[in-house]
Amino acid sequence: MILDELNVQKDLKIVYMGTPEFSATVLEGLVANYKVRAVVSQPDRKVGRTGEVRMPSVKKVANDHTILVIQPEKIKEAVDEVLAFEPDLIITCAYGQIIPKAILDAPKLGCINVHASLLPKLRGGAPIHRSILEGHSKTGITIMYMSEKMDAGDIISQKEIVIENDDTAETLHDKLAILGRDLLLETLPSIINGTNGRIKQNEDEVTYGFNISREDEKLDFNKSSREIYNHVRGLNSWPGAYAKLDGKIIKIWESRMTDNVFQGFNGTVTAIYKDGFGIKTQNGEIVATLVQLEGKKKMSGADFANGYKDLVGKILS
Repeated sequence: MILDELNVQKDLKIVYMGTPEFSATVLEGLVANYKVRAVVSQPDRKVGRTGEVRMPSVKKVANDHTILVIQPEKIKEAVDEVLAFEPDLIITCAYGQIIPKAILDAPKLGCINVHASLLPKLRGGAPIHRSILEGHSKTGITIMYMSEKMDAGDIISQKEIVIENDDTAETLHDKLAILGRDLLLETLPSIINGTNGRIKQNEDEVTYGFNISREDEKLDFNKSSREIYNHVRGLNSWPGAYAKLDGKIIKIWESRMTDNVFQGFNGTVTAIYKDGFGIKTQNGEIVATLVQLEGKKKMSGADFANGYKDLVGKILS
């Protein structure tokens, strides 16, 4: 439906739904250009060992701009509250819950989503991590109409970005957040005036970027150096890739690959270098350059190796 009669800056009723830092960056761009009537976010949560209660990043942005925030524990129990805002357009970005059909169908201009992958690739909650873990050379942002099926709605616009060899989940997250903010702002005028296109996703090309599990965090040194390198950077800066050394968990936050080839068991500490310690892989060696033993702070791989007795020859599992 075309809303020619609306003064976009003043009269368009936008409700924004999102939770983490990625979504907050997109919201910052939106509120600088449009009036957002309300924000829906996850509840404040306890975090860390101290149990400190923290508000979602999106809520912080909304508070800074004096935007009303609602935080239902379950969105399906707050349908009437959301619809009471009479939204012309709902924009979602990493909200974190399945949105009921009654909400999806309500806005005159639809319910759209900002997703951090080139759909139909990597549907799901962890597309940024998975793009690096799986060794993709590129990823991007998709603006799409929401549907009841996860990330399966029609595509409105897309923009891709190269995944650099030294990108981590953190650096790629920040790049994609800016790209998502900008692409949304580029795309919104066509949605508002009814000139946007919509392309159905090819179900034959669907892949999934499911949330990271504890099992996904564990390193497997029977894999290639490239796979392990991707694993480390794909989980940096959260939640971190780990192995076990002498029965203790050690997280490897940063690494590099070498051309060295060694005999023996995969996972064996091969040598100590100026910047870290080497570990044998299926086809070579990877050097751990930033590590963290359980209960300790992060430190360089070299400092850790220099302070760990008889490290060379030990096996990480």
